[in-house]
Amino acid sequence: MHRDAHRMGSKYPRSVRGCLPLWTLMLEAVFILIFFFFTNYDSSSQKIMGTHQDRARGREGGREREQSINVKETHQLAATHMTPTGPGTNCNQVSPPLAVFRDVTIMAALGLGFLNSSLWRYGWSSVAFNLFMLALGVQWAVLLDGWLDQLSFGKVVIELSSIQQATMSAMSVLISAGAVMGKTNLVQMVLMVLMEVTAFGTLRMINKQYLNEDDHESMMQIHVFAAYFGLAASWCLSRPLPKGVKKKEKRTTIPSLFAMLGTLFLWIFWPSFNSALLDIPYQKKNAVCNTYYALAASTVTAISASALAHPQGKINMTHIHNAVLAGGVAVGASCHLISSLWIAMVLGLVAGLISIGGAKCLPVCFNRVLGIHDTCGVHYTFGLPGLLGGITYLAIFFAAWSKNAM
Repeated sequence: MHRDAHRMGSKYPRSVRGCLPLWTLMLEAVFILIFFFFTNYDSSSQKIMGTHQDRARGREGGREREQSINVKETHQLAATHMTPTGPGTNCNQVSPPLAVFRDVTIMAALGLGFLNSSLWRYGWSSVAFNLFMLALGVQWAVLLDGWLDQLSFGKVVIELSSIQQATMSAMSVLISAGAVMGKTNLVQMVLMVLMEVTAFGTLRMINKQYLNEDDHESMMQIHVFAAYFGLAASWCLSRPLPKGVKKKEKRTTIPSLFAMLGTLFLWIFWPSFNSALLDIPYQKKNAVCNTYYALAASTVTAISASALAHPQGKINMTHIHNAVLAGGVAVGASCHLISSLWIAMVLGLVAGLISIGGAKCLPVCFNRVLGIHDTCGVHYTFGLPGLLGGITYLAIFFAAWSKNAM
């Protein structure tokens, strides 16, 4: 671990290495002052258990917002062939808010932290930097979301639901970090956190204000946004490609086991992530079930396709680390709308094939043609499956809209 930390910082002068931590400490002091002057706890337990969407509707007065949401619920009911009084409302196994918050935090800290730890030179440091970016991003995201919601720099009310959404927003940086692993110093990471959290929060606010998207729909864009933000950052940082990059990308057995542990954490808790911002019980139930079986289908597909692609029929664990998660990414936007498990399974199968195909073909194209070095494969893990999920959501939404119009 000490050798790994030395390698990460050895190329910078000692004066620079001494200044970088001081700058981050100053930024943390600024955050503490901002929290002192601009935040308050909400002492109402009812509001703590409430959702961010309900607070937004109450602030806006609600007429136009509620009308658009009612239209969306009608479309969702048509797509799922269920009614508010149907069997879906008997689901009383919905996770309480604290359990969902715990699951999302485990995904961010352990899942994404270990997922990128398979590189032999940056194994330990990748876990440490992941936790650093998560801790910094959560602080900035909860402030930014509060200010964007009220469109002013007044007091921000801190609730459990707002911290949960801030954690989910900060996960965008953790996804993007996979594309620039080993190329950034501490200050660059801080800038990346502040810029990406700001950009993603602004995008979500615009979509909710002008496209009438709810919290779930706007949050599920995280995969595509984070993947292509990370690719853009990698393009800026790695032209031309540094010498010895293949040696730095080398993977060894023990770090790969830790990376697989991160994959397992993400795999287990992904249903909670996809259902975290849904309020209606039957929608949460649909989201959990569809996500689970999409993950199952993508796992079987990824392992089988990886063996088929190898000349000796062996499984490439580098592919498995990422491709087994493609189903959860692809089904995220439409997980509450899909009416049958087989649809989610087909989506997971296609996502697994896309991810394995991308792992085999895209690195050559990106490195040699476009000059983009995607260190941990965020494009074929999150970007392409996320695009597939967006297309699926649009198809289901317009199918429900046309059926409802008739």
